Amino acid sequence: MDQSGGSGPRPGTDEPAEHHAGPAAPATPSSTPTDRPATTRKPAEGDPRMGNSTETSPTEEQDGTHAESRATDGSDGGVDPRALTEEEGSGSSESGPEAGDSAKSPAGDGDGASPHGAGAPDGPKPPAEAPHATGDQDHVPGHRTDRPDHGPDTHPDRAVAHGGVKNPPPQRPESPRGGLLMGRPFGVPVYVAPSWFLVAALITWVFGGQLDRVLPELGAARYLVSLFFAVAFYASVLVHELAHTVAALRFKLPVRRIQLQFFGGVSEIEKEAETPGREFVLAFVGPLLSLVLAGIFYVALQPVEPGTVPGVLLAGLMISNLIVAVFNLLPGLPLDGGRMLRAVVWKITGKPMSGTIAAAWVGRALAVSVLIGLPLLTQSGALGSTAEDSVGMDTVTDALLAAILAAIIWTGAGNSLRMARLREHLPELRARNLTRRAVPVETDTPLSEALRRANAAGARALVVVDADGAPLSLVREAAIVGVPEHRRPWVAVSGLAQELTDGMRVSAELAGEDLLDALRATPATEYLVVEETGEIYGVLSAADVERAFVKAMARPS
Repeated sequence: MDQSGGSGPRPGTDEPAEHHAGPAAPATPSSTPTDRPATTRKPAEGDPRMGNSTETSPTEEQDGTHAESRATDGSDGGVDPRALTEEEGSGSSESGPEAGDSAKSPAGDGDGASPHGAGAPDGPKPPAEAPHATGDQDHVPGHRTDRPDHGPDTHPDRAVAHGGVKNPPPQRPESPRGGLLMGRPFGVPVYVAPSWFLVAALITWVFGGQLDRVLPELGAARYLVSLFFAVAFYASVLVHELAHTVAALRFKLPVRRIQLQFFGGVSEIEKEAETPGREFVLAFVGPLLSLVLAGIFYVALQPVEPGTVPGVLLAGLMISNLIVAVFNLLPGLPLDGGRMLRAVVWKITGKPMSGTIAAAWVGRALAVSVLIGLPLLTQSGALGSTAEDSVGMDTVTDALLAAILAAIIWTGAGNSLRMARLREHLPELRARNLTRRAVPVETDTPLSEALRRANAAGARALVVVDADGAPLSLVREAAIVGVPEHRRPWVAVSGLAQELTDGMRVSAELAGEDLLDALRATPATEYLVVEETGEIYGVLSAADVERAFVKAMARPS
């Protein structure tokens, strides 16, 4: 995903933070094993924790070294019945955001897409597709203790997940609408954002004022002609974006949508080009089509009499498409020229990140140049107006336009850097590494007994199975928190479980964008992780994925 705009997931810190999976169960003493089963885990010498608590502290579970940290504290991997609620860092009763939110951080709505803009530079597009990582935790709880090499686990409590040997690829969830749906050319939805109507009104007003000087006889009808020009101009912008889209589809890169907005358009391409050559072509086709359109309007203008409505419209469309092409060829992200520069540096250095850094900093320099240079050029008359005309309201308008353009370019360049870091760290998110060990229990098992079994097995999740061992549902962490300890012997696990759907079964082999796509497709707090053979591997918490992502983003590139 090559998203150059949007608010990327907020990076975490490098300091260990507390876990916020849910509020701790009341620490009431209990004398019966069913109320609070004894644990076999012992703290290491010098461990400040007292009693039989089996909670693993945040600093013990970093960088996928859960097995090593458990060996360090001398424990055997067991957990206290309340470890499922993560007592030591509990916050709210919810263990974390829904997977739909988690999946926004790394990947995103629009959010993980590559906006190739037309017209003026594209505004920042949020990576929806990344789970919104809103926490600052940097530990990843739930690593399994019996698989340091992350190979298949052979724990005796392991069950087989009937209902499919291999996890099917997730279906793409419906993208949030970006405005008014205008059509689906090449199968890609085209939306007109509400901000377009504002810019269309602005173009109608400005171009209408120019028509009043060129064709005063039009009277009020000049605004109808101006409105037609605004629509025709954005039709040209759509052609620019369709060029990016067709090239992306030709390279087998999925395109989420095209959106026409305030300062042009954006094609949200979900994957990054595999080679610098393809990246260059993907960026160049948009400005190329704008140049072709400018040439077509120039040819069409030749037989038309000057000073007429068709002549003014054709001349305006020719000039506007020429400006679109030249502006987008400027060598700085998030413009098409910046992506071309990125491809060149990528080709020379062999490192996509180096290309992104170079093009992003050139983009920031370009933003400063626009902020300062555009008003100066207008004042000097270099853009076609005399210094006497560029006074009063026109000066304020030029300065405001320059500030908006500079802000869009600057933020777009910064977002390109963040998205590049995200893409660089995405492979670190592996379902197998983040999965919690799970214990299968039957539907009528009391919660206290299920927690006792989890403690004995060193597990941190419960899977409800039928008499044949087929998984039916997952016991939710948040639901366990809400049950007082003295009630747990009389509460069946089935009453606290969420029924499994097809989308809640994910393959242990999923990683990076594929993992996030699977979580976005079916938002939930927990997922059943299965091997390709159908065997239950464990339970994946969306909160664990979020924390792992925040931690990965906090590391320097």
